[in-house]
Amino acid sequence: MPGHKGVSSHLSEIFGQALGFDVTELPETDNLFENEGAILEAEKLAAAFYGCRETLFSAGGSTLCIQAMLRLVSKDGGKVICARNIHRSVVNTMALLGLEPVWVYPRPFEGSALPGSIAPEDIETAAVSNTDAVAVFITSPDYYGIISDIKGISEVCKRHNLTLLVDNAHGAHLKLVGKKMHPIENGADMTCDSAHKTLPALTGGAFLHINSPRFSKSDGKAAMTLFGSTSPSYLIMLSLDLARAWMEKDGNVAFEGLIEKVKSIRELCDSLGFFTPKEAVFDPTRIVIDTASCGINGNSAALLFRENGISLEMSDERHLVLIPSPFNSDEDFERLKKAICLLERSKGIPPGKYYNVVPETVMPLKQAVFADSETVSVDNCIGRIAAQAVCPCPPCVPLVMPGELISHEIASAIKSYGVLNLKVVK
Repeated sequence: MPGHKGVSSHLSEIFGQALGFDVTELPETDNLFENEGAILEAEKLAAAFYGCRETLFSAGGSTLCIQAMLRLVSKDGGKVICARNIHRSVVNTMALLGLEPVWVYPRPFEGSALPGSIAPEDIETAAVSNTDAVAVFITSPDYYGIISDIKGISEVCKRHNLTLLVDNAHGAHLKLVGKKMHPIENGADMTCDSAHKTLPALTGGAFLHINSPRFSKSDGKAAMTLFGSTSPSYLIMLSLDLARAWMEKDGNVAFEGLIEKVKSIRELCDSLGFFTPKEAVFDPTRIVIDTASCGINGNSAALLFRENGISLEMSDERHLVLIPSPFNSDEDFERLKKAICLLERSKGIPPGKYYNVVPETVMPLKQAVFADSETVSVDNCIGRIAAQAVCPCPPCVPLVMPGELISHEIASAIKSYGVLNLKVVK
Protein backbone atom coordinates (compact mmCIF):
# COMPACT_ATOMS: atom_id res chain seq x y z
CA MET A 1 0.00 0.00 0.00
CA PRO A 2 -0.87 2.56 -1.28
CA GLY A 3 -2.11 1.27 -4.59
CA HIS A 4 -0.86 4.28 -6.57
CA LYS A 5 2.76 3.25 -5.75
CA GLY A 6 3.81 6.88 -5.97
CA VAL A 7 3.69 6.90 -9.76
CA SER A 8 0.02 6.71 -10.78
CA SER A 9 -0.21 9.06 -13.76
CA HIS A 10 -3.74 10.34 -13.18
CA LEU A 11 -2.81 11.34 -9.61
CA SER A 12 0.70 12.63 -10.32
CA GLU A 13 -0.72 15.14 -12.80
CA ILE A 14 -2.43 16.83 -9.85
CA PHE A 15 -0.26 15.99 -6.84
CA GLY A 16 3.14 15.89 -8.48
CA GLN A 17 6.06 15.29 -6.12
CA ALA A 18 3.75 15.04 -3.11
CA LEU A 19 2.53 11.64 -4.32
CA GLY A 20 5.85 10.08 -3.40
CA PHE A 21 5.35 11.09 0.24
CA ASP A 22 1.92 9.45 0.51
CA VAL A 23 3.19 6.27 2.13
CA THR A 24 2.15 3.81 4.82
CA GLU A 25 3.73 2.25 7.92
CA LEU A 26 7.07 0.65 7.09
CA PRO A 27 10.27 0.24 9.12
CA GLU A 28 11.76 3.25 7.36
CA THR A 29 8.63 5.45 7.53
CA ASP A 30 7.74 4.84 11.22
CA ASN A 31 4.29 4.42 12.78
CA LEU A 32 2.29 7.33 14.24
CA PHE A 33 0.87 5.38 17.16
CA GLU A 34 3.94 3.25 17.95
CA ASN A 35 6.70 5.54 16.79
CA GLU A 36 10.40 5.10 17.36
CA GLY A 37 11.92 6.79 14.32
CA ALA A 38 11.28 9.89 12.23
CA ILE A 39 7.80 10.61 13.60
CA LEU A 40 9.05 10.29 17.17
CA GLU A 41 11.85 12.75 16.44
CA ALA A 42 9.42 15.15 14.75
CA GLU A 43 7.11 15.08 17.77
CA LYS A 44 10.04 15.71 20.14
CA LEU A 45 11.04 18.77 18.11
CA ALA A 46 7.47 20.09 18.22
CA ALA A 47 7.28 19.56 21.99
CA ALA A 48 10.54 21.44 22.47
CA PHE A 49 9.27 24.32 20.33
CA TYR A 50 6.01 24.67 22.25
CA GLY A 51 7.73 24.11 25.62
CA CYS A 52 5.65 21.17 26.79
CA ARG A 53 6.34 17.67 28.04
CA GLU A 54 4.93 15.87 25.04
CA THR A 55 3.47 16.74 21.66
CA LEU A 56 1.60 14.17 19.58
CA PHE A 57 0.79 14.54 15.90
CA SER A 58 -2.78 14.17 14.69
CA ALA A 59 -3.79 13.59 11.08
CA GLY A 60 -7.41 13.68 12.23
CA GLY A 61 -7.51 17.35 13.14
CA SER A 62 -8.28 18.75 16.57
CA THR A 63 -11.31 16.47 16.76
CA LEU A 64 -9.03 13.47 17.34
CA CYS A 65 -7.04 15.48 19.92
CA ILE A 66 -10.25 16.44 21.75
CA GLN A 67 -11.36 12.82 21.79
CA ALA A 68 -8.00 11.76 23.22
CA MET A 69 -7.96 14.50 25.88
CA LEU A 70 -11.39 13.56 27.16
CA ARG A 71 -10.51 9.86 27.09
CA LEU A 72 -7.43 10.56 29.21
CA VAL A 73 -9.48 12.18 31.99
CA SER A 74 -12.28 9.63 31.74
CA LYS A 75 -12.02 6.04 32.83
CA ASP A 76 -15.59 5.37 33.93
CA GLY A 77 -17.52 8.50 33.04
CA GLY A 78 -17.52 11.42 35.44
CA LYS A 79 -18.23 15.15 35.38
CA VAL A 80 -16.42 17.75 33.31
CA ILE A 81 -16.84 21.47 33.98
CA CYS A 82 -17.32 22.83 30.46
CA ALA A 83 -17.51 26.24 28.88
CA ARG A 84 -20.91 26.35 27.21
CA ASN A 85 -19.39 27.52 23.89
CA ILE A 86 -17.64 24.21 23.16
CA HIS A 87 -17.33 22.58 19.75
CA ARG A 88 -19.87 19.88 18.86
CA SER A 89 -17.06 17.30 18.77
CA VAL A 90 -16.71 17.79 22.54
CA VAL A 91 -20.41 17.10 23.08
CA ASN A 92 -20.27 14.01 20.89
CA THR A 93 -17.17 12.67 22.64
CA MET A 94 -18.61 13.23 26.11
CA ALA A 95 -21.69 11.29 25.01
CA LEU A 96 -19.54 8.41 23.77
CA LEU A 97 -17.50 8.33 26.99
CA GLY A 98 -20.44 8.77 29.33
CA LEU A 99 -19.17 12.10 30.68
CA GLU A 100 -21.62 14.57 32.17
CA PRO A 101 -21.03 18.28 31.51
CA VAL A 102 -21.37 20.97 34.16
CA TRP A 103 -21.98 24.11 32.12
CA VAL A 104 -20.29 27.44 32.69
CA TYR A 105 -21.54 30.30 30.53
CA PRO A 106 -19.34 33.01 28.99
CA ARG A 107 -19.78 36.48 30.46
CA PRO A 108 -21.01 38.78 27.65
CA PHE A 109 -19.29 42.06 26.85
CA GLU A 110 -21.29 45.23 27.30
CA GLY A 111 -22.77 46.52 24.06
CA SER A 112 -21.59 43.48 22.08
CA ALA A 113 -23.27 40.41 20.60
CA LEU A 114 -20.04 38.39 20.80
CA PRO A 115 -20.10 35.31 23.05
CA GLY A 116 -17.93 36.78 25.80
CA SER A 117 -15.26 35.01 27.82
CA ILE A 118 -15.09 32.46 30.63
CA ALA A 119 -14.25 33.96 34.04
CA PRO A 120 -12.08 32.08 36.57
CA GLU A 121 -14.61 33.01 39.28
CA ASP A 122 -17.31 31.05 37.48
CA ILE A 123 -15.04 28.01 37.17
CA GLU A 124 -14.36 28.34 40.91
CA THR A 125 -18.08 28.34 41.69
CA ALA A 126 -18.64 25.24 39.55
CA ALA A 127 -15.67 23.45 41.12
CA VAL A 128 -16.91 24.14 44.65
CA SER A 129 -20.36 22.83 43.76
CA ASN A 130 -19.04 19.76 41.92
CA THR A 131 -16.27 18.24 43.98
CA ASP A 132 -16.53 15.03 41.95
CA ALA A 133 -15.59 16.74 38.67
CA VAL A 134 -12.49 15.34 36.95
CA ALA A 135 -11.57 18.14 34.56
CA VAL A 136 -12.31 21.59 33.15
CA PHE A 137 -12.74 22.06 29.38
CA ILE A 138 -12.39 25.56 27.88
CA THR A 139 -12.42 26.87 24.31
CA SER A 140 -9.85 29.65 23.91
CA PRO A 141 -9.59 31.38 21.54
CA ASP A 142 -13.08 30.93 20.17
CA TYR A 143 -14.13 31.37 16.53
CA TYR A 144 -14.18 35.15 17.01
CA GLY A 145 -10.65 35.14 18.45
CA ILE A 146 -11.75 35.85 22.04
CA ILE A 147 -9.23 34.61 24.61
CA SER A 148 -10.28 33.67 28.15
CA ASP A 149 -8.11 34.04 31.25
CA ILE A 150 -6.40 30.66 31.02
CA LYS A 151 -3.82 31.56 33.67
CA GLY A 152 -6.55 32.42 36.18
CA ILE A 153 -8.55 29.33 35.29
CA SER A 154 -5.41 27.20 35.64
CA GLU A 155 -4.90 28.48 39.18
CA VAL A 156 -8.47 27.48 40.03
CA CYS A 157 -7.89 24.02 38.57
CA LYS A 158 -4.73 23.52 40.61
CA ARG A 159 -6.55 24.43 43.83
CA HIS A 160 -9.23 21.84 43.11
CA ASN A 161 -6.98 19.18 41.58
CA LEU A 162 -8.72 19.42 38.20
CA THR A 163 -7.11 18.75 34.83
CA LEU A 164 -7.38 21.78 32.54
CA LEU A 165 -8.13 20.92 28.92
CA VAL A 166 -8.12 23.74 26.36
CA ASP A 167 -9.54 23.60 22.86
CA ASN A 168 -6.90 25.82 21.27
CA ALA A 169 -7.82 24.75 17.75
CA HIS A 170 -7.70 28.35 16.55
CA GLY A 171 -4.51 29.21 18.44
CA ALA A 172 -1.64 27.04 17.18
CA HIS A 173 0.12 30.27 16.18
CA LEU A 174 -0.16 31.93 19.61
CA LYS A 175 3.36 30.76 20.46
CA LEU A 176 4.53 33.29 17.85
CA VAL A 177 2.69 36.48 18.77
CA GLY A 178 5.34 37.91 21.10
CA LYS A 179 3.34 37.49 24.32
CA LYS A 180 2.58 34.54 26.55
CA MET A 181 -0.78 33.81 24.96
CA HIS A 182 -0.59 30.09 24.19
CA PRO A 183 -2.56 28.04 26.77
CA ILE A 184 0.46 25.83 27.51
CA GLU A 185 2.36 28.95 28.58
CA ASN A 186 -0.50 29.81 30.94
CA GLY A 187 -0.90 26.54 32.79
CA ALA A 188 -3.08 24.31 30.60
CA ASP A 189 -2.50 20.59 31.17
CA MET A 190 -3.48 19.60 27.63
CA THR A 191 -4.41 21.48 24.48
CA CYS A 192 -5.37 20.70 20.92
CA ASP A 193 -3.90 22.98 18.23
CA SER A 194 -5.26 22.85 14.68
CA ALA A 195 -2.07 23.76 12.87
CA HIS A 196 -3.87 23.86 9.53
CA LYS A 197 -6.12 26.74 10.63
CA THR A 198 -3.42 29.39 11.09
CA LEU A 199 -0.08 27.79 10.12
CA PRO A 200 1.35 26.43 6.84
CA ALA A 201 0.11 22.85 7.33
CA LEU A 202 -2.27 20.63 5.41
CA THR A 203 -5.93 20.40 6.40
CA GLY A 204 -6.38 17.86 9.17
CA GLY A 205 -2.98 18.50 10.73
CA ALA A 206 -3.09 19.17 14.50
CA PHE A 207 -0.96 18.93 17.63
CA LEU A 208 -2.00 17.37 20.93
CA HIS A 209 0.11 18.99 23.65
CA ILE A 210 0.43 17.23 27.01
CA ASN A 211 2.02 19.22 29.80
CA SER A 212 0.97 17.30 32.90
CA PRO A 213 2.95 14.58 34.67
CA ARG A 214 -0.33 12.72 35.14
CA PHE A 215 -0.34 11.64 31.49
CA SER A 216 2.44 10.03 29.47
CA LYS A 217 3.01 9.98 25.75
CA SER A 218 2.00 6.31 25.66
CA ASP A 219 -1.25 7.24 27.44
CA GLY A 220 -1.94 9.81 24.75
CA LYS A 221 -1.17 7.42 21.91
CA ALA A 222 -3.45 4.77 23.40
CA ALA A 223 -6.26 7.30 23.71
CA MET A 224 -5.81 8.40 20.10
CA THR A 225 -5.92 4.84 18.78
CA LEU A 226 -9.38 4.44 20.31
CA PHE A 227 -10.76 7.03 17.87
CA GLY A 228 -8.16 7.56 15.14
CA SER A 229 -7.68 5.89 11.78
CA THR A 230 -5.04 3.16 11.55
CA SER A 231 -4.04 4.74 8.23
CA PRO A 232 -3.06 8.33 9.11
CA SER A 233 -1.91 10.56 6.26
CA TYR A 234 1.86 10.83 6.03
CA LEU A 235 1.45 13.94 3.92
CA ILE A 236 -0.40 15.64 6.78
CA MET A 237 2.19 14.48 9.33
CA LEU A 238 5.01 15.71 7.11
CA SER A 239 3.30 19.09 6.82
CA LEU A 240 3.19 19.35 10.62
CA ASP A 241 6.93 18.83 10.84
CA LEU A 242 7.51 21.33 8.05
CA ALA A 243 5.24 23.85 9.81
CA ARG A 244 7.28 23.45 13.01
CA ALA A 245 10.51 23.99 11.08
CA TRP A 246 9.05 27.10 9.44
CA MET A 247 7.95 28.49 12.81
CA GLU A 248 11.43 28.04 14.25
CA LYS A 249 13.10 29.73 11.29
CA ASP A 250 10.66 32.39 10.11
CA GLY A 251 7.61 32.33 12.36
CA ASN A 252 8.30 35.18 14.77
CA VAL A 253 9.23 37.70 12.09
CA ALA A 254 6.36 36.61 9.87
CA PHE A 255 3.78 37.01 12.62
CA GLU A 256 5.22 40.34 13.76
CA GLY A 257 4.50 41.62 10.26
CA LEU A 258 1.03 40.07 10.23
CA ILE A 259 0.12 41.63 13.58
CA GLU A 260 1.07 45.08 12.29
CA LYS A 261 -1.13 44.62 9.22
CA VAL A 262 -4.07 43.44 11.32
CA LYS A 263 -3.54 46.38 13.66
CA SER A 264 -3.89 48.76 10.71
CA ILE A 265 -7.20 47.08 9.75
CA ARG A 266 -8.49 47.44 13.30
CA GLU A 267 -7.47 51.09 13.41
CA LEU A 268 -9.34 51.70 10.16
CA CYS A 269 -12.45 50.01 11.58
CA ASP A 270 -12.21 52.08 14.76
CA SER A 271 -11.91 55.29 12.73
CA LEU A 272 -15.06 54.38 10.79
CA GLY A 273 -17.07 53.74 13.95
CA PHE A 274 -17.27 49.94 14.03
CA PHE A 275 -17.66 48.81 17.63
CA THR A 276 -15.14 46.60 19.47
CA PRO A 277 -15.63 45.66 23.14
CA LYS A 278 -12.72 47.18 25.03
CA GLU A 279 -12.76 44.58 27.81
CA ALA A 280 -12.27 41.68 25.39
CA VAL A 281 -8.86 40.06 24.86
CA PHE A 282 -8.51 39.10 21.19
CA ASP A 283 -6.09 37.01 19.23
CA PRO A 284 -3.95 39.80 17.70
CA THR A 285 -4.16 38.16 14.26
CA ARG A 286 -7.96 37.71 14.07
CA ILE A 287 -10.12 40.29 12.29
CA VAL A 288 -13.70 40.63 13.52
CA ILE A 289 -15.87 43.48 12.24
CA ASP A 290 -19.18 44.24 13.97
CA THR A 291 -20.89 45.61 10.88
CA ALA A 292 -24.27 45.86 12.63
CA SER A 293 -22.80 48.49 14.98
CA CYS A 294 -22.83 50.72 11.89
CA GLY A 295 -26.22 49.55 10.62
CA ILE A 296 -24.99 46.89 8.19
CA ASN A 297 -26.16 43.29 8.10
CA GLY A 298 -23.10 41.03 8.32
CA ASN A 299 -24.24 38.64 5.60
CA SER A 300 -24.94 41.54 3.24
CA ALA A 301 -21.49 42.94 3.98
CA ALA A 302 -19.98 39.52 3.25
CA LEU A 303 -21.60 39.54 -0.20
CA LEU A 304 -20.09 42.96 -0.96
CA PHE A 305 -16.67 41.71 0.22
CA ARG A 306 -16.84 38.68 -2.04
CA GLU A 307 -17.80 40.87 -4.99
CA ASN A 308 -14.61 42.82 -4.28
CA GLY A 309 -12.29 39.83 -4.09
CA ILE A 310 -12.33 39.17 -0.34
CA SER A 311 -13.03 35.60 0.82
CA LEU A 312 -14.20 35.50 4.43
CA GLU A 313 -13.96 32.78 7.03
CA MET A 314 -17.49 33.41 8.29
CA SER A 315 -20.28 35.93 8.46
CA ASP A 316 -23.40 36.15 10.61
CA GLU A 317 -26.15 38.72 11.04
CA ARG A 318 -23.77 41.09 12.84
CA HIS A 319 -20.17 40.16 12.11
CA LEU A 320 -17.52 39.43 9.54
CA VAL A 321 -14.73 37.07 10.62
CA LEU A 322 -11.47 36.89 8.70
CA ILE A 323 -8.46 34.69 9.47
CA PRO A 324 -5.39 36.23 7.81
CA SER A 325 -1.98 34.56 7.85
CA PRO A 326 1.56 35.65 7.00
CA PHE A 327 0.92 34.24 3.54
CA ASN A 328 -1.63 36.92 2.68
CA SER A 329 -0.01 39.55 0.49
CA ASP A 330 0.10 43.32 0.98
CA GLU A 331 -2.31 43.51 -1.95
CA ASP A 332 -4.76 41.31 -0.03
CA PHE A 333 -4.79 43.78 2.86
CA GLU A 334 -5.16 46.78 0.56
CA ARG A 335 -8.13 45.08 -1.11
CA LEU A 336 -9.63 44.47 2.33
CA LYS A 337 -9.24 48.11 3.32
CA LYS A 338 -10.98 49.22 0.14
CA ALA A 339 -13.85 46.81 0.75
CA ILE A 340 -14.28 48.08 4.33
CA CYS A 341 -14.45 51.65 3.06
CA LEU A 342 -17.19 50.65 0.59
CA LEU A 343 -19.55 49.71 3.43
CA GLU A 344 -22.33 52.30 3.65
CA ARG A 345 -22.62 53.05 7.33
CA SER A 346 -25.76 54.26 9.07
CA LYS A 347 -27.31 54.14 12.53
CA GLY A 348 -26.17 51.09 14.44
CA ILE A 349 -28.34 48.09 15.24
CA PRO A 350 -28.19 47.32 18.98
CA PRO A 351 -27.32 43.76 20.02
CA GLY A 352 -30.26 41.43 20.43
CA LYS A 353 -31.45 40.08 23.73
CA TYR A 354 -29.18 37.71 25.63
CA TYR A 355 -31.01 34.60 26.76
CA ASN A 356 -29.41 33.72 30.07
CA VAL A 357 -31.91 31.03 31.01
CA VAL A 358 -30.06 27.87 32.03
CA PRO A 359 -32.09 24.85 30.90
CA GLU A 360 -32.79 22.06 33.36
CA THR A 361 -30.91 18.82 32.69
CA VAL A 362 -33.37 15.94 33.01
CA MET A 363 -31.55 13.16 31.14
CA PRO A 364 -27.87 12.18 30.95
CA LEU A 365 -26.11 13.49 27.84
CA LYS A 366 -25.22 10.01 26.56
CA GLN A 367 -28.76 8.72 26.98
CA ALA A 368 -30.23 11.73 25.15
CA VAL A 369 -27.79 11.52 22.24
CA PHE A 370 -28.42 7.82 21.67
CA ALA A 371 -32.13 7.78 22.46
CA ASP A 372 -34.78 7.30 19.79
CA SER A 373 -35.71 10.77 18.59
CA GLU A 374 -38.06 12.63 16.31
CA THR A 375 -38.08 16.05 14.70
CA VAL A 376 -40.91 18.36 15.73
CA SER A 377 -41.70 22.02 15.24
CA VAL A 378 -40.34 24.36 17.90
CA ASP A 379 -43.94 25.27 18.77
CA ASN A 380 -44.53 21.63 19.73
CA CYS A 381 -41.32 20.97 21.63
CA ILE A 382 -42.20 22.71 24.93
CA GLY A 383 -41.86 20.20 27.75
CA ARG A 384 -39.83 17.82 25.57
CA ILE A 385 -36.20 16.77 26.03
CA ALA A 386 -33.70 17.99 23.45
CA ALA A 387 -31.79 15.35 21.49
CA GLN A 388 -29.53 17.88 19.77
CA ALA A 389 -27.73 21.11 20.52
CA VAL A 390 -29.15 24.35 19.15
CA CYS A 391 -26.37 26.87 18.71
CA PRO A 392 -27.26 30.26 17.20
CA CYS A 393 -24.51 32.27 15.59
CA PRO A 394 -23.99 34.66 17.29
CA PRO A 395 -23.60 34.12 20.19
CA CYS A 396 -22.32 30.59 19.43
CA VAL A 397 -23.51 29.54 22.89
CA PRO A 398 -26.05 26.68 22.65
CA LEU A 399 -29.52 27.60 23.87
CA VAL A 400 -30.19 23.95 24.62
CA MET A 401 -28.09 20.77 24.79
CA PRO A 402 -29.08 17.10 24.52
CA GLY A 403 -30.75 15.95 27.72
CA GLU A 404 -32.10 19.40 28.64
CA LEU A 405 -35.76 20.29 29.08
CA ILE A 406 -37.20 22.74 26.57
CA SER A 407 -39.16 25.37 28.45
CA HIS A 408 -41.49 27.94 26.92
CA GLU A 409 -38.77 30.61 27.21
CA ILE A 410 -36.13 28.37 25.63
CA ALA A 411 -38.49 27.55 22.75
CA SER A 412 -39.17 31.26 22.20
CA ALA A 413 -35.44 31.98 22.14
CA ILE A 414 -34.79 29.17 19.65
CA LYS A 415 -37.57 30.45 17.40
CA SER A 416 -36.23 34.01 17.58
CA TYR A 417 -33.07 32.82 15.82
CA GLY A 418 -35.05 31.39 12.92
CA VAL A 419 -34.88 27.75 13.99
CA LEU A 420 -38.24 26.16 13.20
CA ASN A 421 -37.70 22.45 13.94
CA LEU A 422 -35.86 20.56 16.63
CA LYS A 423 -34.89 16.95 17.30
CA VAL A 424 -36.29 15.73 20.62
CA VAL A 425 -36.29 12.47 22.53
CA LYS A 426 -39.31 10.27 21.77
